Parts: sequence; structure tokens; C-alpha cells
Amino acid sequence: MRRVPQESRGKKKNNRYKIIYVGTGEIGVPTLATLLNSRKYRVQAVITQPDRPADRSLTLRPPAPKILALERGIPVLQPEKLQVALQAISALEPDLIVTMAYGQILPREILQLPKVACLNIHPSLLPRHRGAAPIHATLLCGDTETGVTIIYMSSELDSGDILLKEALTITYRETNGHLQERLSKMAPHTLVRALHLLESGAATRLPQDSTLATYSHRLTKQDARLFWTEKADLLDRRVRAMDPWPGAFCLWRKNGKDSKRLRILEAEPREEREDIERIPGEVLSVNKEGITVQCFGSSLLLQRVLPEGKCSMLATEFAMGYRVQVGDILG
Repeated sequence: MRRVPQESRGKKKNNRYKIIYVGTGEIGVPTLATLLNSRKYRVQAVITQPDRPADRSLTLRPPAPKILALERGIPVLQPEKLQVALQAISALEPDLIVTMAYGQILPREILQLPKVACLNIHPSLLPRHRGAAPIHATLLCGDTETGVTIIYMSSELDSGDILLKEALTITYRETNGHLQERLSKMAPHTLVRALHLLESGAATRLPQDSTLATYSHRLTKQDARLFWTEKADLLDRRVRAMDPWPGAFCLWRKNGKDSKRLRILEAEPREEREDIERIPGEVLSVNKEGITVQCFGSSLLLQRVLPEGKCSMLATEFAMGYRVQVGDILG
């Protein structure tokens, strides 16, 4: 661990820190709001991804940080590639660049611009779960704790020196959506503590141990597919890790009709059972608790589902409406 060089501490006696916020995800909105509301910092601009289609209608939806920035009269830049905005960013002469869930790696030319530091807020305990989907990975791996890490950005993905790290205990049967909300509320407090360390000259740099690094890739909808050849506890973690997006699902087919997606909203693993005569995906029981499905060496109780093109419903309601029977097979 080493202290930040004197020239990087950037103490301000009369003027507020000038900050450029770089982020796209909704998880960073509370952090941006905290910076905007502070008298110690002045947000010069917000850099975010271009507006993207929100649904099948192809209606463009602005990123959440852009909406907040425009409400507060803050300039917004939305380049496809950051190099395009290099001159505009340089002209602002920022003291700090703060990033969270932006979706791109910042090029070296931009990392060198801030007078004080270029910081990234990452929702995991680095070096564990570097990459694009750390919250999903945390739940999928069955971790018991996670947290927020503030790092000095480098040209390599989430590999910069650690300024500050704070842990958070994962609650019983926590979903991705709930954990993301908790981390989004935690992040501003962790960042403010990190900035205080910089201002006071007490900030340190702790290199990450790359031998402990794990990586989470950018998710696709196919990553949410349930395979009944897996154990129930892993399927349960996948259901919670993919809630609300992309949404865990299996395939349902009845009476020779085409297979349709059945999204699993709530499920619970059952006691392990060895039944070599049962096929993975086979319906073992249908009752008021839900639909119990055979997995590898165990079973999973489906409690709430969302049939393709329909509204969410209890698994018992789905079983009644679609005539699910013991012995049916889920794909």
C-alpha cells in the first residue's frame, strides 16, 4: 500500500472540485445526485451512452443519468466512442473524473486528463467479479457478501489500484434487483469517503492481487436459460441473479405445440433426492405450493411464473390454466 503522490491530492481551498461524471446505468444515479447536491463539488458535465431503443417499438430511451443531468441543467455528452469527445473533455480541465456503469473502457488519453484522479465505482469487492455484470455474478456464485470498491482507473478492465473498499452482507434469498438497489444507495457514501481521503492527503493505493481476480461477462438473454441437468441450488441462484433482467426462463410445450418461453419469477430448491427413474425437467408434483420439477439430484419448486405473452401468475394458476400434469417435461 502506498500513499498518493502530493501532486495528485489536488487540495482546493477556495474553489470546488470540478468533476465530470461518466456513467450510463441507473445504479449510478444516486451517486450523480449526491455530487450535484454537494457544495464541495461542481459537476461540469455528464458523459453517457447514446439513447438506445427501449423495446420492440424502437422508441429511443435516454440513459437515467442523462435525464437527471438535463433536469439540473448540466451539459450532457453522448459520444459513440470517447475519443470523439476528447477535445471537449480536455477543455473542461476537470479535477476528477468519476465513472460508474458506463459500458466502455476509458482510453488512456482521457485517464490522463484529470488533475487529481480518475476514479471508478465498481459494485463488487475487487478483484472478485471484474467486468460487466458483477452483481449477477455475485448472486450466481452464491457469495455471502459483496460491496463497493473505488479504484484509480487504468487502461485494463477494473484492474486499477484500490483507494477504498466497503463490504455489504447479502441477505437471504436476495434478488439482483434488490441487491442493485442496496449497492446504488451505498455507492455515494463510499465515494464521498474516498474523496475525503483524497482531500485530506490520506488516500492510499492498494494494488489488486490479480491471482484472485474473477470476471463477469456481459449478459445476454440466453444466459438466463435454465437447464434442468443442473442442481436446484444453482437454478435457484440463477433465478434470483437474473431478476429482473434478463429473467430466468425454461421452455414449455404442450400437446405437440411449439415450445414457448416460461419465465420463472420465484422458485425455491427442495431437499436433495436421488431418483434415477426421473428425467431432468420432469414435473414431479402439482399442488397448492406450486410445480415441483426434477433437477440433477434434487428438485426445484416453481412458485410464480410468467408465460410468454401473458401476465405473471402463481405457478398453481399456470398449472390449472395450462393443464400441467405430473410427468410433463419442461425444456
